[in-house]
Amino acid sequence: MDSISNKDRANVLIDALPYIQKYNNKIIVVKYGGNAMTNNELKDAVMSDIVLLSLVGIKVVLVHGGGPEISEMLKKLDIPSKFIGGLRYTDSDTIDVVKMVLAGKVNKELVQLLAQHKGSAVGLCGIDGKMLIAEKKSGENGQDLGFVGDIVKVNTKPITDALANGNIPVIATVATDENGNTYNVNADTAAARIAAELSAENLILMTDIAGLLRNKDDPSTLIPSLNVSEVPFMKRQGIISGGMIPKIDCCVEAVRRGVRKTAIIDGRIPHSILIEILSNEGIGTQFT
Repeated sequence: MDSISNKDRANVLIDALPYIQKYNNKIIVVKYGGNAMTNNELKDAVMSDIVLLSLVGIKVVLVHGGGPEISEMLKKLDIPSKFIGGLRYTDSDTIDVVKMVLAGKVNKELVQLLAQHKGSAVGLCGIDGKMLIAEKKSGENGQDLGFVGDIVKVNTKPITDALANGNIPVIATVATDENGNTYNVNADTAAARIAAELSAENLILMTDIAGLLRNKDDPSTLIPSLNVSEVPFMKRQGIISGGMIPKIDCCVEAVRRGVRKTAIIDGRIPHSILIEILSNEGIGTQFT
């Protein structure tokens, strides 16, 4: 850092000014997961980015998953992990572990990390204040997935209360139904729905890839921006395939529900959130 002159430092801040003004007092939702969540250096960079954005008057909502930690805990407890069509089959033992790991361990660790970076954060999960109401989800061919849910309603009050009090809400994606059952819900989908209900300016999904690539094996074929109307064509061409389909569907859904811009960014790059928000080029693929 010392190799950069004071003049350059000042220029960096001046360049960021229009973006700070644009996002001032606006809400951005960050879905945090993947490699950026397991690598300590990247984790540190993400936390400092979020604190910086919140200190310059941007309201950041952090939504997180925790798949690897859940798998690790299930292994320790000798509970088998089973996946049906890419979704974790969640029986009553598994949902207890999901709740414990996501709303307990992972959520509180993130709150603590933000505090270490002098950020004021509050940990929430979808059960708090009936924030995320879900119904039971069925697999593609009607298979039983156990306690896996689809979000039917979002109550934003716990989130807006936290923001109004100057806190960064950190949200674990477990949900409840009207009968008090707990459901495991997909963190990308939850982030997209939360962003839409908050009328967020921006939804950012952090992933382990550069963004949407024309050729999935060539990072130089990154598609920097895409209109949501082009997505069906890209699917037919096979450019959007596999694990990218649900992520991009979330982005499209969020834009259709009124989020101004969504982006899939590479969480493996330090400070990728700042590059996305505070620069003209951005990073990854933007959907508008």
